[in-house]
Amino acid sequence: MISVFGIPIQALLGQLLLGLVNGSFYAMLSLGLAVIFGLLNVINFAHGALYMLGAFVAWMGLSYLGLNYWVMLVLAPIVVGLFGIVIERLLLRHLYKLDHLYGLLLTFGLTLLIEGMFRSFFGVSGQPYPTPEALRGATNLGFMVLPNYRAWVVVASITVCLATWFVIERTRLGALLRAGTENPRLVEAFGVNVPRMVMLTYGFGVALAGFAGVLAAPVLQVSPLMGSNLIIVVFAVVVIGGMGSIMGAIVTGLGLGVIEGLTKVFWPEASSTVVFIIMAIVLLLRPAGLFGREK
Repeated sequence: MISVFGIPIQALLGQLLLGLVNGSFYAMLSLGLAVIFGLLNVINFAHGALYMLGAFVAWMGLSYLGLNYWVMLVLAPIVVGLFGIVIERLLLRHLYKLDHLYGLLLTFGLTLLIEGMFRSFFGVSGQPYPTPEALRGATNLGFMVLPNYRAWVVVASITVCLATWFVIERTRLGALLRAGTENPRLVEAFGVNVPRMVMLTYGFGVALAGFAGVLAAPVLQVSPLMGSNLIIVVFAVVVIGGMGSIMGAIVTGLGLGVIEGLTKVFWPEASSTVVFIIMAIVLLLRPAGLFGREK
């Protein structure tokens, strides 16, 4: 059997795939954070709780309404996005002109509230969510066995991430979003409803978290703590990529997932800290992040 530094190639590729799957979740979540911070200047600490909410909406849709995975893959992000719009309209809109710390504290409080409610109803133990029938099983590639669902997670995540980047960076809508952030009065002079645009942007950002939650449901158990276990790493990904950088969030999320997976093979003890070590190094050498702009 072929080995690399004494590690069987199949084990190495398996961890590489696992890292890529984790990186897909990192990329999706950090993308939502980057969209919200880059366009609205809000540090959304509730992102992990909304990711968890997306998974629970999918689970409840299946358990109580009999709605399958594919329906909930569309419906759950919409539900989470609408919930995000309510948060933006009732709470966040009053904080845009204040220091970032106020938004961080508010969304942190929302995280505690949402997670506490779900813990009281469902406990801390995870709820299983079945893999959709069309994606069960695995494909033998010869050099490794590739689980179909994990391959779908990677493909779906990368597709959504790149589509989001294209819309924000390469279309007129994206130009309006960026201009509305920097000079809202000028954009309003052209007849654009900037408050509504801001509201929908926040809704879209948290809908990405809901989408990631649905993708994660068959891989992880649906638990009230699934967001809190991930959000700190995702914030580190955003910092490394550059706060507000869309492409930075995507590339860094995928890359750090792979690095984390490989670290589990060659140095398992460091796998839980490697992301933060990289973050410290990046902040020392380039405080704005790898893709961020120096001010």
